[in-house]
Amino acid sequence: MLTKSATPTGFTIIEVLFTVAVLGILVMMAMPTFGEWLQSQQLRSAADSTINGLQVARAEAIRRNLPVQVAFAAPRTGWSVTEQPPVATFIQGRDANEGSPNAELTITPGGATTVTFSPLGGVTANSDGTPAITTLDIKNPFGGACAPAGAMRCLRVIISAGGTVRMCDPHPAVVAPDPRAC
Repeated sequence: MLTKSATPTGFTIIEVLFTVAVLGILVMMAMPTFGEWLQSQQLRSAADSTINGLQVARAEAIRRNLPVQVAFAAPRTGWSVTEQPPVATFIQGRDANEGSPNAELTITPGGATTVTFSPLGGVTANSDGTPAITTLDIKNPFGGACAPAGAMRCLRVIISAGGTVRMCDPHPAVVAPDPRAC
């Protein structure tokens, strides 16, 4: 009696090699995009941490009814929140080596390192007479130039005289009424 032979199942070695080759090509094409995404996430993390420090300082100034300052360790993204000297009680901080290793701060006005919040939540004069920080630009020093000259997206944190803090995108293509515009 004749029996029907079983049909072979599975993949041949040629099919497996072809699949691995196609997968390898797709991964190689995605690597530059993944690297840009990773750098953008590190910059976003550094900007979020900076905003967090500023908001903690403002909230503590209101809560304690005392001037509270934030000092930045530029060009790194570290910061510390303290009561305004001469007391200088440490409240909270972020180490400069913690977090985003590829993020760098540029502070405006030049030479400023601190911003002080008054008990009413607004920005007040620093006790040492230095100018208060108004703008923090966050970029990746190894990622090339910021757009539009380069491909890297940079972020900006703006501190108003009233004490509000907001993050924006300084790219010239991002214009009002877009909420990301500076």
